[in-house]
Amino acid sequence: MSAPARDRPWLMRTYAGHSTAEATNALYLRGLARGQTGLSVAFDLPTQTGYDPDHPLARGEVGRVGVPVSHLGDMRRLFDSIPLERTNTSMTINATALWMFALYQVVAEEQGASPGALRGTTQNDIVKEYLSRGTYVFPPGPSLRLTTDLIAYTVRHAPRWNPVNICSYHLQEAGATPVQEIAYALSTAVAVLDAVRAGGQVSEEDFGEVVGRVSFFVNAGVRFVEEMCKMRAFTRLWDRITRERYGIEDPGRRRFRYGVQVNSLGLTEAQPENNVQRIVLEMLAVTLSKGARARAVQLPAWNEALGLPRPWDQQWSLRVQQVLADESDLLEYPDLFDGSPVVEAKVAELAEGACAEMERIEERGGLLAAVESGYLKARLVASHARRRAAVESGEAKVVGVNCHEATEPSPLTADLDTAVLTVDPATEAGVVSALAAWRAGRDEPRAREALARLARAAEGSGNLMDVSLECARAGVTTGEWAGALRAVFGEFRAPTGVAGAPVAEAAPEGSPLAAVRAKVAETAAGLGVGRLRLLVGKPGLDGHSNGAEQIAVRARDAGFEVVYQGIRLTPEQIVAAALAEDVHCVGLSILSGSHTALVPDVLRRLRDAGGGDIPVVVGGIIPAADAAALRAAGVAAVFTPKDFGITEIIGRIVDEIRRAAKLDPQEVPA
Repeated sequence: MSAPARDRPWLMRTYAGHSTAEATNALYLRGLARGQTGLSVAFDLPTQTGYDPDHPLARGEVGRVGVPVSHLGDMRRLFDSIPLERTNTSMTINATALWMFALYQVVAEEQGASPGALRGTTQNDIVKEYLSRGTYVFPPGPSLRLTTDLIAYTVRHAPRWNPVNICSYHLQEAGATPVQEIAYALSTAVAVLDAVRAGGQVSEEDFGEVVGRVSFFVNAGVRFVEEMCKMRAFTRLWDRITRERYGIEDPGRRRFRYGVQVNSLGLTEAQPENNVQRIVLEMLAVTLSKGARARAVQLPAWNEALGLPRPWDQQWSLRVQQVLADESDLLEYPDLFDGSPVVEAKVAELAEGACAEMERIEERGGLLAAVESGYLKARLVASHARRRAAVESGEAKVVGVNCHEATEPSPLTADLDTAVLTVDPATEAGVVSALAAWRAGRDEPRAREALARLARAAEGSGNLMDVSLECARAGVTTGEWAGALRAVFGEFRAPTGVAGAPVAEAAPEGSPLAAVRAKVAETAAGLGVGRLRLLVGKPGLDGHSNGAEQIAVRARDAGFEVVYQGIRLTPEQIVAAALAEDVHCVGLSILSGSHTALVPDVLRRLRDAGGGDIPVVVGGIIPAADAAALRAAGVAAVFTPKDFGITEIIGRIVDEIRRAAKLDPQEVPA
């Protein structure tokens, strides 16, 4: 009897990028040599938000969470010795997606490849940036225009490219339930396709090609049965939407095509070796069901809750995929879950709930209206608060965090300073210097004229891709391209969702929250004020605001008056707000690694402005050595992912306020 035919495995990627284009290129070449079948580009925050490395907001962020790509020269170096016509490249880029694709296409042309040969994906989903990740630049309307311009261009000139990758990944990390993740992602896809159809750039004959090139990028959590059912529900509903709403008859064009990264924010700092089995379970959720199997998979590394993974850590994650695909018999069988009444019931439940949520969005005027009103953000903040409360109460068990906490010493983390990759702070100065040299060496009149043409085109209604390609060839920088569009489109600050979030945790007598609330009231009375005031600030370009929002909500429920103005603030703005609002504590949230540059700056500015007695606390992914340095610099307390109890954190903040004010008897001078 012949062996069963094996399916082709999914694309295997590692999300990677750091320091410089040269360093990241070396990382890609090593990954391809280890058996990766696709590349996944992580861009740094200045690149994602349209700033050059020498912009004040970029300070401390250059090369931290990805690779800086400031101009055509950087893109050339990023893909040096990598033939783009034979490479499948995924780019996690949204606000500046059209610009990054323009740079990528020009590099491909320089290699001798035509745009029609390019294969890969630009994420190009700006909606979830307003809700979760925070790397938006422009208001929703102009942002959607950039999305549809890239779609229309690639359909004509790069038909093998996926121009939009609807991303629900970060929605789950921001608190989305499976139902919300399905509903918000599909509503985004509908908004994008409706905008393409209404824009008139794509003919009715070619519209089916647009639908067929829409892809998705999802998150897979550790509840892998529910996650697998989520993917089957996604597949079922997308088939229905494309057939009924858009009249697509070709089953191939109705296929739900998705890539996945499993849940990074679900990884733990405590007992981080447990993250390996979490990653495996999450991968199974998107590979076991043949009918809803991912087309591309990228896995995080076991130590991402500690810091930036090393190449060896990324190799380990790649090997996890390779063992499943090459050693197991998974790819030899049809769908394992067809006909299961348990699976069918769960899929139907998720699909029904998602349809109901999509109807609520339509009742509020559609997706963009629901974003601008703050409805979607408030829903996510509320569901995330419920999730965190379940972990704190022990209702949701997390091994090594709130149960099974006893542990043997781990050899993996015996030396925490070498357990993660550290970006040399001197890298930023080198990148800034290289940028100055690039500007000095270009044809300046040509660059200025290209930018003027871009601005004129933005004021009209034509497609912005051709003028962006000219900007790329003329040596225009990322910050200049985005700056020209900012001048026309303006900027946007998304709703925070904090004010509209309901109380997530009750405070019955005798509960931890009730005790903290009493201590807040007692401290306010001791200071002679009506309420304690806490400023929650996010300096720099880090847009991962989930933790900051949860601190703000719980502090509010504990009796604080909370000052929270959202993301992307300079140290100057944070200090000015702290003094203007006369706050009793400043809490800084930074997950991008820029804490070493930005926190000392806030401390210095507070002291210089006469606010040196205001305690400053910091939360984020902060290695032990950095935490010690921050405390030595004057930070009152440092919180990392191991500090999962939000109510306890609020209690410790009150303690720091009392200590600074010398309210405790033992701290009152004799």
